[in-house]
Amino acid sequence: MYMPRLSLYRPERGNDYEFLDKQILEMFTVGGTDVLIHKYIGTDDGETVKDETQIQDLMFLENRDRKYDPDVYTIRGVYNVQDIDFDLSQFGLFLSNDTLFLTVHIRSSVKTVGRKIMPGDVVELPHLKDEYAANDFNLALKRFYVVEDVNRAAEGFTQTWYPHLYRLKLKQIYDGQEYKDILDLPADEDNESENTLRDLLSTYEKEMQITNAVIDEATQNTQKSGYDTSHLFSVQVDDRGITEIKATQDQEGLAEMQNPDRPGYQGYLVGGTVAPNGATFGHGIQFPSSPVEGDYFLRTDFLPNRLFKFANERWNKVQDVVRTELYGSDNANTQKGGFINNTNTSTVAGETFNERQSLSQALRPKADN
Repeated sequence: MYMPRLSLYRPERGNDYEFLDKQILEMFTVGGTDVLIHKYIGTDDGETVKDETQIQDLMFLENRDRKYDPDVYTIRGVYNVQDIDFDLSQFGLFLSNDTLFLTVHIRSSVKTVGRKIMPGDVVELPHLKDEYAANDFNLALKRFYVVEDVNRAAEGFTQTWYPHLYRLKLKQIYDGQEYKDILDLPADEDNESENTLRDLLSTYEKEMQITNAVIDEATQNTQKSGYDTSHLFSVQVDDRGITEIKATQDQEGLAEMQNPDRPGYQGYLVGGTVAPNGATFGHGIQFPSSPVEGDYFLRTDFLPNRLFKFANERWNKVQDVVRTELYGSDNANTQKGGFINNTNTSTVAGETFNERQSLSQALRPKADN
């Protein structure tokens, strides 16, 4: 007579597995927190409907037009609550606690949701509501996370070698197209005419206010294109670029810098309407009849306007006025006017194209129908 071999593992999930599974579920029931599951059911862009096992955009591997079950499912979960800390190990500030790892019971979650929890499902943690949020709403702020990955938890394997727990990797959702179905829900379930969840959770309006403030500040600080060299000292150089120093007649040996013939600075669109060193000048469509040595004159009939200096009995070019307003209509000398705001058209092979469009697209042979 032989004793049967002792083994906790069985090819089938027997009574030992059932007993341990019930005890584990009881632990989640007693010590876990409610987890609300917004079930991902597929995508619908108005033309094509796909279920949760298909990919909407195979090129970018995205599911943008996600649809969620209007019914919300409640299960129990356990996770480690973390303090909010900033990660300063690299440039900038980064939150180190925006990812949660939630553990749920396999059998009870599958029975409740109707399938295994999968990436794309949205998890709501009601115990993280902030009843004292400092905003304009009298409602508690909710916390939503999207499931990014699902694996069997290492601590969920018991003596029978069968798993009992799923480990979910969660990331906070953002105001994006993917979560439109959820963010369009009313913030107050008892009053659907009030604010939506997007009004409470989205940072879009605040970010737009910050962006507009940055643009306004940039407009004040950079009103013109190119480099401003008017506050810099210029040097007197001749046509060869050599500095000229002339001694005064009444003080022999004392060198004096003459009015510069050009700014002497190179860069992107440096020519402005101010003469070097701020010397005064006139302007018009023709030169004055009786100029004085060293006079400056701006010819407004040139495009762009051109600044001249009278020296050696003739008018010499100093610079072209290429520094233009960045935020006005006169920006043809910059990339903004010549490329970004280019409204010119070209005709290629009998078809009219906007010049902002790449000509390689216009000349590309069309596919045969």
